[in-house]
Amino acid sequence: MRSSDGVCCAFFVYLAIASWYPRLPWRRRLALTLVAGSVAAAIALASAHLPALLHDWAPLVYISIGYYLTGWLYVAPSQRFEAWLLAYDHRLFGDPTTRFARWPQWLSAYLDVVYTFCFLLLPAGLVALVAGGHASRANHYWTMVAVADLGAFAPLAVLQTRPPWRIEPPAVLPSRGAHALASLLVRHATIGVNTFPSGHVAVSLAIALGVIGVMPMAGTVLLVLALSTAVACVVGRFHYAVDVFAGAAWGLLASLLVALASA
Repeated sequence: MRSSDGVCCAFFVYLAIASWYPRLPWRRRLALTLVAGSVAAAIALASAHLPALLHDWAPLVYISIGYYLTGWLYVAPSQRFEAWLLAYDHRLFGDPTTRFARWPQWLSAYLDVVYTFCFLLLPAGLVALVAGGHASRANHYWTMVAVADLGAFAPLAVLQTRPPWRIEPPAVLPSRGAHALASLLVRHATIGVNTFPSGHVAVSLAIALGVIGVMPMAGTVLLVLALSTAVACVVGRFHYAVDVFAGAAWGLLASLLVALASA
């Protein structure tokens, strides 16, 4: 079994176990246990039988399934923790829903577009490696990405909070069209709850670090996009500032741990 498969498989086993910790309705608990356990078994089976090309892309599917299944763990917000996250934003920015209203329209639109399509960074990192003649690093890349992303989802079993956009007035931003598109995607294509640390920040940083070592120019572009994603998370009120700081720290640590383990 590849290391990336092992990380993904272990995460689904974790989900099956974690489903018994929160006060989930028994139907959802049973469904999550069965689905997560089935996915873990499927990963173990596929690891031995998938052709190499499909195997290189399989973790993208595993991570996507893991994201949506993690949302099934959510029951109710951890009121104290959520209030602390929001209070810290207010200490940093005053009223964060209007703090960025005077930013240039092009910058605000750029940040919303980056956030809206940041999910494309996951396949983009591997495409860059393959195009640059580094297809052999697919497993290393996905191991780094999986540890960062799935590791950011895992605390949702205990630290359950709503994202800022669910509890604040709508953010006032100059890029109304771009922000409306980003908000539409967030409301209808995500799990609708907050992850601490931010999975967006952790994984986008891991993607850049997974590429930059062998392809500095492509990795630098991805790093700029990762930093832009981090800013967009706060400006668009998709994440709290502490989520972003924690996501960056976790993304760096996860990448370092994987790099040291594979050295």
